Amino acid sequence: MATFLRDLSYRYQWLYDSISRLAALAVGGEARFRQLALQGLTIEPETMVLDLCCGSGQTTAFLVARSHHVTGLDASPLSIQRAQRNVPEAEYVQAFAEEMPLANNTFDLVHTSAAMHEMEADQLKQILQEVYRVLKPGGYFAMVDFHTPTNPLFSPGLAVFFWLFETKTAWQLIQTNLLDLITNIGFANCDRVLYAGGSLQVIQAQKPRA
Repeated sequence: MATFLRDLSYRYQWLYDSISRLAALAVGGEARFRQLALQGLTIEPETMVLDLCCGSGQTTAFLVARSHHVTGLDASPLSIQRAQRNVPEAEYVQAFAEEMPLANNTFDLVHTSAAMHEMEADQLKQILQEVYRVLKPGGYFAMVDFHTPTNPLFSPGLAVFFWLFETKTAWQLIQTNLLDLITNIGFANCDRVLYAGGSLQVIQAQKPRA
C-alpha cells in the first residue's frame, strides 16, 4: 500500500504538491518548511549552492531568489524535467546523490529537503561523504528531514504518514543519529533544531576550513 501511494504521489505532481502542503502545515506552511534548513545561513548572489535531490524544484525556487549560482541535482528524469520547467533560473544535473559528477570543493552550500529518509543506510553514508567532498572548506551542509517525535501527540500522525507514503527507510532514518554520522564523516559545528513536536529535524554542519 505504501509503495502504491508513494508511486502515485511521484507520478502526479498535483498529488505530491497536495501532500507536501498538508504535511508542511505542522511548521506553518510550505514556504516556511522549504526554508527551515536555510535559517541563519548567509546566501549571497555569488554563493555557489547545490540543491541535492531537488525534486521538482520546490526549494530551488527559494534558493534562486538569493543566489545566481544554484544547481539542482536529482536522479529522476521526470523530476529534473519538472524542475527545469518550474525553476528555469537554476542549472540541473541528473545523477545519483551517492555518485555526484561534480568537482571537489565546488559549493559554498549543499541543501537537501526531505530526501535522506528515502536512502538505505549505506547510501546515506555515501551521500554524506559526497556532500563533504563537493563542499568548499568552510562551506555548509543544511538538511531537513524526519525525526522521532519528542511530543507523543505527533507520533500517530507521523506513523500514519509513513505507512501511507513512505518505505522502511523512513523508519530507519528516525532511528539513526545523524549528528554522530555527520560528525564521523568530518563535519564540524554540527547543530540540530527540532520542529513539529520533534517530528522534523533541521541539521546544519560545516566542512572545516583547511
